[in-house]
Amino acid sequence: MDVYDSAQGRRSAILQRLNKDSSVNVTELSEEFGVSEVTIRKDLRILRERKLLIRVHGGAITRSNVYADEEEDRHFSFKSLVNSREKEAIGRAAAAHIKNGDTIIIDSGSTALEVAKNLHKFQDLTIITNSVNAMIEALKYKRFKVILLGGTVRESSYSTVGPLAESNLKVFYCDKLFLGVDSFSVETGLSTPNVEEASTNQVMISRAREVIAVFDSSKLNKRAFAFIATPDKISTVVTDNHLPVGVRNQLKAMKIEVETVTV
Repeated sequence: MDVYDSAQGRRSAILQRLNKDSSVNVTELSEEFGVSEVTIRKDLRILRERKLLIRVHGGAITRSNVYADEEEDRHFSFKSLVNSREKEAIGRAAAAHIKNGDTIIIDSGSTALEVAKNLHKFQDLTIITNSVNAMIEALKYKRFKVILLGGTVRESSYSTVGPLAESNLKVFYCDKLFLGVDSFSVETGLSTPNVEEASTNQVMISRAREVIAVFDSSKLNKRAFAFIATPDKISTVVTDNHLPVGVRNQLKAMKIEVETVTV
């Protein structure tokens, strides 16, 4: 019997492939091992439950590329893969909060970027961002005023941070801020692994009339190294429908609007 005929042998081979290539694809694994895609998805689910990989849409990526440490800053390209379908749905729902003529801030998070991808129905917006990726998306519409904040460019997030970015922000009054966070807790608030990102986010919050936090439920009940703000600074939370009822009730008790999307 071929080693791949056993589930254990097949899962071992999947991990070996991950160690070599950093990512795997469900369809390719199905063809390689001669089993159904349903079987491969079960294999990936079991390996994910054992904390041996990170499940992403269409496949998986190695944990070592994403979490060398729980507090380590993660590269944007990997963040964008994790829970991508949830992030896309959250971005669409969050964009519905915008009104034509608004001045909005889009921060550098991978979920906030999805907001920038859903502005087709608007004709007149001013978009301020510290995200190189969000700037590129906004320019594609060819009709908005787009302002990229100055500052030091962070390679891991393609974002501008630091005193220059913060002094730029203080010039503006904004209608809405779309803020993506690495970690969120009702008790400890919003946080991120990077101190400079946290400081820039704090200034963003101070310049916006309404703060809309966008994050998938995997960010819930976690605390990263650098504090951004307490939950009472948020106007609205847009997340997926895996948000626990207890947390939803706590947020509503704090007069925070909660909107969930179903994927």
